[in-house]
Amino acid sequence: MQYVLIVHDVADYAAWKIVFDEAAGIRREAGEISYQVLKYDTDANRIVHFSRWRSLDDARRFFESPELVEIRRIAGVKAPDFIYLDELEAGRLVA
Repeated sequence: MQYVLIVHDVADYAAWKIVFDEAAGIRREAGEISYQVLKYDTDANRIVHFSRWRSLDDARRFFESPELVEIRRIAGVKAPDFIYLDELEAGRLVA
């Protein structure tokens, strides 16, 4: 499995979430399979977007595209950090 972890500050979570939800179709078309949105417990505008992708090449192309740079600007995203990950192992510890 391939994953992308993005940590970024947003100007306003509610405004960011609207743009994020509107981009669901282009994220799916680009190869995003599933996602989680999390926030820091001490800062509601520090967002983590954790997503599973068909391929890391697809994810890089999408996140580095001029279209997405503009979408991030509109959404009020500040200095995102992208971490591209290949799964080594997964498990479940709860019965």
